[in-house]
Amino acid sequence: MNLFATTCLKTKSPRPRKELSRRVAAALLAVLLTALVTVTEAEAEAEAEAEAAKVATPAQASVQQADQKTHQEADRALLSRLKQAAASADSFADSYDAEVWLAAKDNTLSAIIKNPAQRLSLLKLIHAEAIRAGLQPEIVLALIEVESRFDNYAVSRAGAQGIMQVMPFWKKEIGRPQDNLIHTQTNLRYGCTILKYYLDKEQGRLADALARYNGSYGQYWYAERVLDAWANRWR
Repeated sequence: MNLFATTCLKTKSPRPRKELSRRVAAALLAVLLTALVTVTEAEAEAEAEAEAAKVATPAQASVQQADQKTHQEADRALLSRLKQAAASADSFADSYDAEVWLAAKDNTLSAIIKNPAQRLSLLKLIHAEAIRAGLQPEIVLALIEVESRFDNYAVSRAGAQGIMQVMPFWKKEIGRPQDNLIHTQTNLRYGCTILKYYLDKEQGRLADALARYNGSYGQYWYAERVLDAWANRWR
């Protein structure tokens, strides 16, 4: 029995992306770099929206229309949980056990992120947000590897943003349009909250929860990729 099949039993059942045009990518990168040094996330979001308006294309307009349709179908229970998570104060589990965990994961992440200080800071955030949401940090690491390969600036063809590839329509749904999904902690807060909601909805069936997160419910190719990453590198 292969690893994926074994994992599915344990859990009780268990996007290719095109690059943005050079013009859009350059404008987006400029906005995101500015966001890192802006005093508030609200200011960063306003700048991002202004730059996006300058380079809007018919294809992007089509994606926005599709997003608006999706907004109407958003699950009310998930919206409530997201709203609570976004409004809560920062909370991190920086215990001794967390430090041991950080040391254990640093070697794996060094193959992707070369700067030691950047690695440690990111691992702390991922660990804290995963624990806060009630998730295994190792699963969140595996999901991030598959979704964005730890790229805060990743944007999918469908418009998903950031390290956990969160769809921006959620910001409007919970009444926080100022949130910047390129901001690492903000993106992790959204992503972990969404995954935990789906895990609860699926009564702990991780493969099904991962499929829902990816928007491929009923198929398990995505869950298999995440679980393989978990088993081979993050467990």
